[in-house]
Amino acid sequence: MKLTVRNFANEEVGDIELADEVFGLPVRRDILARVVNWQLAKRRAGTHKTKGISEIQGTTKKPYKQKGTGRARQGSTRSPQFRGGARIFGPVVRSHAFDLQKKVRRLGLKTALSAKQSEGKLAVIDEAHFSEAKTKALKARLEALGWYSVLIIDGLVVDEGLLRAARNLPRVDVLPQQGANVYDILRRDMLVLTREAVQRLEERLK
Repeated sequence: MKLTVRNFANEEVGDIELADEVFGLPVRRDILARVVNWQLAKRRAGTHKTKGISEIQGTTKKPYKQKGTGRARQGSTRSPQFRGGARIFGPVVRSHAFDLQKKVRRLGLKTALSAKQSEGKLAVIDEAHFSEAKTKALKARLEALGWYSVLIIDGLVVDEGLLRAARNLPRVDVLPQQGANVYDILRRDMLVLTREAVQRLEERLK
């Protein structure tokens, strides 16, 4: 499929042929959900923790005798039914990450790119070079293009001026092509690729 290439001044500077095996796949919501859940699970800190009975400070002595008091039998004041006692089967420090096959991850990225293309929310620019390095100037340029929530993916190295200008814009993300991922593509309305990013992604995913 062929797509028009523009620059930051919204001028047409040519066109580019997109590979159907990367940008023309059917949208699989199940694959996208699996990859996003895998990404978010890897990001979780897993530092939640409650104390078990062996970690509660206190005596191991039986609080009162077993029989004859008319009260329920107790073996420790560190038990969960007492104030300040343990929590049974509470959360512990752990990793929430799980494995996902490499072919599913690759398919998820291709599906996310294809989804943006099918929705008409994929744009290709000649290069992501922004010499002004001013947030106000970049915001005005993006608004003129109609891009309010946008992910810009560049080639191997991202332009330093663009990074600085986009740093304080809450709904504008900039990534190198090796950082392209399903979650960041889907969370922004518009996906913008440079010519180099298209070439690198096609080499990586074909």
